[in-house]
Amino acid sequence: MLILVLGLIIFFSVHSVRLIAPKWRESSMARHGEMRWKMRFGMITLIAFGLIIMGYMQVRIEPVWLWFPPVWTRHLAGLLVLVALFFVGSALVPNTTMKKKVGYPMLIAVKIWAFAHLISNGTLADVIIFGSFLVWSIVSFAVYRRRDRKAGVVRDQESGVQFDLAAFTFAMVSWFAIVFYLHQAIIGVSPLV
Repeated sequence: MLILVLGLIIFFSVHSVRLIAPKWRESSMARHGEMRWKMRFGMITLIAFGLIIMGYMQVRIEPVWLWFPPVWTRHLAGLLVLVALFFVGSALVPNTTMKKKVGYPMLIAVKIWAFAHLISNGTLADVIIFGSFLVWSIVSFAVYRRRDRKAGVVRDQESGVQFDLAAFTFAMVSWFAIVFYLHQAIIGVSPLV
């Protein structure tokens, strides 16, 4: 459990710098260069993900069950993950309607993904992982939206159906890859079972 918690602490520490210390982040990025900053950020994120996955694999050997979710929650989770992947696509593809409307579609994707996994998994490790991601994404979204309102940020970029279709295509392709291969290969559990 220690490795899992350590990975989560590292991940949220790195991903909360913009949330907690945005000015320090900007000055560090200017001082060291944006590319070097992103490389370090990416490396630390990969290490954190590795620790989270390794820790999760260890605690899965002897899980502590808090509840036993009914089978229908897995089906609902599959649908919710598809919606979450659409928001991921909306964050990655420029000029999408979701980016224009909500401003932070990646955080909405994390919220939906975490909620989907919380309702369909009942172990203590699942609650720690997905609960922490859910809380972090809710807090981050609220803080960023409040900052935008204070700063008077208005998102008036052009958006078009072609960008939304690209986000939808990304979601469908990603969902099939995750459901039929990646989830089993990386996590060791098939969402189809």
